[in-house]
Amino acid sequence: MTETTQSIEFYGAAWCGDCVRASALLEHYGVEFTYHDVDASDEDKAAAIKLSGRPNIPVLLFPDGSVLTEPSNPLLNSKLTELGML
Repeated sequence: MTETTQSIEFYGAAWCGDCVRASALLEHYGVEFTYHDVDASDEDKAAAIKLSGRPNIPVLLFPDGSVLTEPSNPLLNSKLTELGML
């Protein structure tokens, strides 16, 4: 039996206010996520653009394969609730 951890892939940058806000919300709820700094890695930047189809951040890839770009707190809360991550 393999245990699967629900974790979010989070693409962002330190200067991005929406990234700071979204990561603070995830940390507040204790939601696991892996942070990818798009300024530190061209590969991460390319992955974020490929996922969202645009250069905007943050980009969040959820365990169900869905992607949110620049989500508001209510939208992020709704998605986390939908996936049973809260």
